[in-house]
Amino acid sequence: MSVLPLFAIYGAGGSGRGIMPFARKQHLASALPLERLVFIDAHLAGTRINGHKVVDEASFLAEPASCHFVAIAIASSKVRAALDARLALRGACPWTVISANSEIFDEVVIGEGALISPFVTLASNVVIGRHFHANLYSYIEHDCIIGDFVTLAPGAKVNGNVVIEDHAYIGSGAVVKQGRPGHPLMIGAGAIIGMGAVVTKSVAAGVTVVGNPARPMPSTG
Repeated sequence: MSVLPLFAIYGAGGSGRGIMPFARKQHLASALPLERLVFIDAHLAGTRINGHKVVDEASFLAEPASCHFVAIAIASSKVRAALDARLALRGACPWTVISANSEIFDEVVIGEGALISPFVTLASNVVIGRHFHANLYSYIEHDCIIGDFVTLAPGAKVNGNVVIEDHAYIGSGAVVKQGRPGHPLMIGAGAIIGMGAVVTKSVAAGVTVVGNPARPMPSTG
């Protein structure tokens, strides 16, 4: 008898427990048994959370499977990147999880390992990188390019013709103004857009902006 694939949500904290319900629906729609879906969390290994076994990473990878698929539900983009690199070296594959009640329009490209939560909208002609997180009620409008390991917090709003580079974070309720065709509004690599900020112009790499209109956070040094 062939060995079935094994699936996991990496992280049993708030992010992971938020992803698991729609990951479970996606898993069951593939006619796979529920016991082939677990959490990975070293601190909680040996327990059960919301009906799913929790194991450590080594135990998960040691379990016989045709392939080990992992959705990394960790808030920190740098931790996601480190885990992705380590898991790839150990033969695991990224698992993309997309809620059935998200809205995905025409010509949207989604990189591997993305987690698309309920009530998210991805409008037409959007390109999204690897291990992207779109939390509840966030959206990306038309003609946007999103890098790897980008996070949209709940209710984040990204309007059309915007480029968001790797590891940027768009906070809860933040609004990013629409750019223009050929002249996109840019959010630089590692930039942080604070909760509720209204971004009206490009943000440089590594800069944190807050307020309405959004401005760089004052230095405390």
